[in-house]
Amino acid sequence: QVQLVESGGGLVQAGGSLRLSCAASGRTFSSYAMAWFRQAPGKEREYVAHIGWSGGVTGYSESVKGRFTISRDNAKNTVDLQMNSLKPADTAVYYCAATTRYQYSRSSTSYDYWGQGTQVTVSS
Repeated sequence: QVQLVESGGGLVQAGGSLRLSCAASGRTFSSYAMAWFRQAPGKEREYVAHIGWSGGVTGYSESVKGRFTISRDNAKNTVDLQMNSLKPADTAVYYCAATTRYQYSRSSTSYDYWGQGTQVTVSS
């Protein structure tokens, strides 16, 4: 089992950058595929990005591709999301998620462990 804690959210102006970090407990972090999802008020949770066990496989939603970068450090048990060129539409609570059932996945149902979320607000 793994526990996830997100950090790095905040308020930023449009065009700015933020870096989210997710710290995982446990000794088997490298066996977890990781992902970021987000949920805006009144909307369903949506996929943002994923990264495979070793970090060699990554993927992004079309809405963030080219602006966001996901990375992981298995020695530090962390997964980060670098967010550049932020837009007001990126405003949401961002969640880190983990699974051992899949090498990688874009579906929220594939993930068994979730953090508490961190708020990102982008002002226009």
